[in-house]
Amino acid sequence: MPHLLLKDLPRYECLLEAAKEFPDLDPSAVEAYLHLLRTGDEVFGITERNLADHAMSPGRFGVLMLLWRGVQPQAATLMGAENCDCGPRTPAGLAEAAGVTRATMTGLIDTLERDGFVKREPDPHDRRMMLVSLTPAAIEFLRGFMPGHFRAITAIMGQLSESERKTLVRLLGKISRQTAERAEPTAAAP
Repeated sequence: MPHLLLKDLPRYECLLEAAKEFPDLDPSAVEAYLHLLRTGDEVFGITERNLADHAMSPGRFGVLMLLWRGVQPQAATLMGAENCDCGPRTPAGLAEAAGVTRATMTGLIDTLERDGFVKREPDPHDRRMMLVSLTPAAIEFLRGFMPGHFRAITAIMGQLSESERKTLVRLLGKISRQTAERAEPTAAAP
């Protein structure tokens, strides 16, 4: 489901005109924001369709990637996951890492287990806890899926030079930090 329901974004001149009625409207900020939303929707749509072609949802794929990091610690470290949780993980730990509720994670794990991609086993150190790990079928799926997934990412980002990509990452990091500040409970209401 797209977050931005506008196919055609307003022209900058229209934003300038709207700013006359709404003095808090910064035309360049709104223009950048709308382009960010639309581009995010388009990129997410491509990824979502690619996953759907492989009978996979973005949520389920996220869980597989969190668990894949654990079975591929060297690759995870190379991709920047310095403090990689190696091996099986608890459902609560997966929920926290994914930023979803425990109930949502339980549903994702249930469907992945039903499809043979993960297994739950009692924690050998604490029998009250369950650990989730990838099955050989999941590893086979990821090894087959990931090359095409990475090709799609490379094609999408191929229009930018290496320097432009680094600039984009830096700029998105600034936006991300600002959204994190605004999301804090003490942030002033708009």
